[in-house]
Amino acid sequence: MSADDGIHEARELISPATQERHRAIRSLMEELEAIDWYDQRIDATTDSQLREILAHNRDEEKEHAAMLLEWLRRHDPVLDAELREYLFVEGSITDHEAGTTTVEPGGDGSLGLGGPGT
Repeated sequence: MSADDGIHEARELISPATQERHRAIRSLMEELEAIDWYDQRIDATTDSQLREILAHNRDEEKEHAAMLLEWLRRHDPVLDAELREYLFVEGSITDHEAGTTTVEPGGDGSLGLGGPGT
């Protein structure tokens, strides 16, 4: 790793596993930054062919980010548990964390408390 690689402690004190996770996290950060940059360029360009190329490139960065996230999940049991808890859930993310439910439009209008007729 380079001198400006985000390591904040003496390298000899950091386990090899933590150093590998650090590499993956830094790489994930770079992929997400690239996605953001491509989104901005896609919005700004007036050339439709360039827009298509940039969108294609951006979507490849998303693939890379997903691969890194999966590697991190496999190497961090707490992250694995959190991702299993929050990914692909329906409704409000913050309500899910609080263990509450939100009445969706078109629902029965109840607060979801108690049983039928209460």
